[in-house]
Amino acid sequence: MSTTYTIGPDAAGPGDSRAVREAMADRLLRAATRSGAQLVSEAAVLIQGAAVLTDPIAGAVYSTPVGAAADGVHAAAHPQDHPHHVQRPAAGAVLVLHPAPTVPADHVGHVATTTAALLEVRGQRAAELRAEQMRLHTTLLRLLLAGHTASVTNTVSAGGLTHATLYRLTGPDVPTAHQVLWRAARPSLAGHGGSCALIGEVDGELLVAELHHGSDDGRILRLVSRVSERHGLLAGLAGPLPLAEMPTAHADAAAARHSATPAHRIVPADAVGTPQLAGLLPPGPYTAWARSVLSPLTPEHRHLLLVRLRTGSAPRAAAALGLSSGTVRTRLRSLAALLGADLDDITVQAHLLLALRAPTRGDGQAESEGQARLETLPGGILDTEAARAWAAGLVGGLEPHLRIALACWLRHHARTAPAATELHVHRTTLTAWLTRCAERLGQNLTDATVRAELHLALEATAKDGDDPRALPRRGGRTYRRL
Repeated sequence: MSTTYTIGPDAAGPGDSRAVREAMADRLLRAATRSGAQLVSEAAVLIQGAAVLTDPIAGAVYSTPVGAAADGVHAAAHPQDHPHHVQRPAAGAVLVLHPAPTVPADHVGHVATTTAALLEVRGQRAAELRAEQMRLHTTLLRLLLAGHTASVTNTVSAGGLTHATLYRLTGPDVPTAHQVLWRAARPSLAGHGGSCALIGEVDGELLVAELHHGSDDGRILRLVSRVSERHGLLAGLAGPLPLAEMPTAHADAAAARHSATPAHRIVPADAVGTPQLAGLLPPGPYTAWARSVLSPLTPEHRHLLLVRLRTGSAPRAAAALGLSSGTVRTRLRSLAALLGADLDDITVQAHLLLALRAPTRGDGQAESEGQARLETLPGGILDTEAARAWAAGLVGGLEPHLRIALACWLRHHARTAPAATELHVHRTTLTAWLTRCAERLGQNLTDATVRAELHLALEATAKDGDDPRALPRRGGRTYRRL
């Protein structure tokens, strides 16, 4: 921050002479050559009050005094509530000045205009360098994904960084969101508070990797959340994970993004795939069964299956993993043979998600003789008070015909035409029912993991009348409400 000055009696006097204005401009220019923070501090001194540079995404960028930051942010958002503040747009942000009552308005106006102009010059200079910096960030991100962690950590001077939290974002205007996030985050390879953010566009996505010592402070998450909301982006989040596991985090983030919706724009990778139910099942038989069914698989096999289950299709899994669709399909066929199960069957998918979510997933032999079957859960594992309460909380509010329609649709791999044929209703009718199901449950039925959870919940709360043939009818395809 700059040394405190006084502006002199004639600076605050009527007329604000040319000499005083030139002296004021000279002081601001000298401060601008040092830093943006120094420039804002000098403006606060010249108006004998407070000066805040606020960004719509990041909040207060510079503030003098520090305690004026919140007031400056509120003034920028609601100028009508702060008539005594002077505001100027500056380099994509807003400069807010709160002068002392004794300082003439024309003097405050000169300070505001000059400071904003100098901030614009600094912003233009930063923009000239930004393209080169962005290319460097993108290169470092590609090196991380390729496993060259040593090269990246040697380039980043924040030293000792061991873990990363990764975000993968897509949306209608990624380049603009990239620019906005860059200005808000002000990333530097020198690090920020023991962490370093790398931001770049990779294969049409906005990729953000926050490197840290094992945990982050939430700063980048808050910025990504605001940018996502403002620019309509959907994001998947993975980590913190060791830097060596960046390719895994990259695939997990893409898989999690398929669960994102406009209501929940950022989805963590560990928030999808029956995480709640897994903690409610009896640990003994559940863990033994999971170890048994997964015994033929390597960790790489399990990750491929988890990505496939989260994304909902082989092409999407291939995109998340950076492989060709043909390669993923070939590997999935081999895994289906190893497991002896149809990986397209909704029951197999739901049970496989449970197995992959089990607390213990050792690579050793199964504890029981022979390999357990994915099609069958251990006896009574869903017949507990905790599991029934979970299932009832998820699907208990559905009307009988909606339960029947939803269960039938899930059995047909979420395809409307064959499900409508079995139900003997028109496809439009079934589509309307599924829309009502989504509204009643508050769930995204396009999400593969949500469909798997709903299938488990419907199994746990199954009733004798949950059969397409049990739908009461009147007049051919016309459905009569129960």
